[in-house]
Amino acid sequence: MGEFDLIARYFTRPGPQGRSVALGVGDDCALLQPAPGMQLAVSSDMLVEGRHFFPDVYPPHLGHKALAVNLSDLAACGARPLAFTLALSLPRVDESWLQGFAEGLFALADAHGCALVGGDTTQGPLNLCITVFGEVPAGQALLRSGARAGDDIWVSGTPGEARLALDALRGQLQASAEVLTALRQRLERPTPRVPLGRRLAGLASSAIDVSDGLLGDLSHILSASRVGATIKADEAINLLAASACLTGAGGCFDHNLLMRCALAGGDDYELAFTAPPEQRPAVLEASRRSDTQVTRIGRIEAAPGLRLVDGAGRPVQGRFPSFDHFAA
Repeated sequence: MGEFDLIARYFTRPGPQGRSVALGVGDDCALLQPAPGMQLAVSSDMLVEGRHFFPDVYPPHLGHKALAVNLSDLAACGARPLAFTLALSLPRVDESWLQGFAEGLFALADAHGCALVGGDTTQGPLNLCITVFGEVPAGQALLRSGARAGDDIWVSGTPGEARLALDALRGQLQASAEVLTALRQRLERPTPRVPLGRRLAGLASSAIDVSDGLLGDLSHILSASRVGATIKADEAINLLAASACLTGAGGCFDHNLLMRCALAGGDDYELAFTAPPEQRPAVLEASRRSDTQVTRIGRIEAAPGLRLVDGAGRPVQGRFPSFDHFAA
């Protein structure tokens, strides 16, 4: 099968592609038309075999994740998804793999009204690169630079589950087959928090998606906003512990492991965001209407630095480095 046959069979879809897509797959460029008064939000992410996913990952799950990690960036910006491009490097043409990958990719794309409008394919090591386009009202995009002293710090979902799954798959901790299956869903099929992100526009003062670790990603907000923060470490740890108990794994994981995973694990694709205290009712309403759990885990402060405290307000010691693509 040649390159253009592959594109036609697996990645070209008939019919309308949404009101914002003037021209999709099949030309040298796609043409997008955001609505009047809207700005384009654009983000790219690459997934590399052996670095971001295991070689034996289920192809529909990989198709889902490839798009989900990009939609998560749009969520952190408060943007509505419009379209995406896919650059795909394949060691060989495997029709069964391509069929499964495309199914997972398009299932998530359809759920968010996001059309595939172009890209590229070539032979080489398995590598997936997606660029996603969204729209957000002009001047209303959520940025990392808007946090102010006194703001609450919130996080969605249960950070750390993806790292628990990764450690279990690497054989670094023991978990039952049932628990591992539940955790692996969080690693391989993350839920991009697009509905929550869109409802936070106008409420949150800053936001970021948690992809490299909760504390590491929060530090980007602090740096961009030129502020500091105190984080209640137990709040994040208890989120993960409660989730583990629900899966029957509460006795499997000790406190230090939960702390490392919750504070420094990657691949969660949750949202960390800040908002003034007077917005607490509105944030909780956004949580309810988007069906996404949110938890208040700290406070923005004027003094620089990131401080961790336990439930009694005592300092928590330890290093919790975030994921680094170039670390060993």
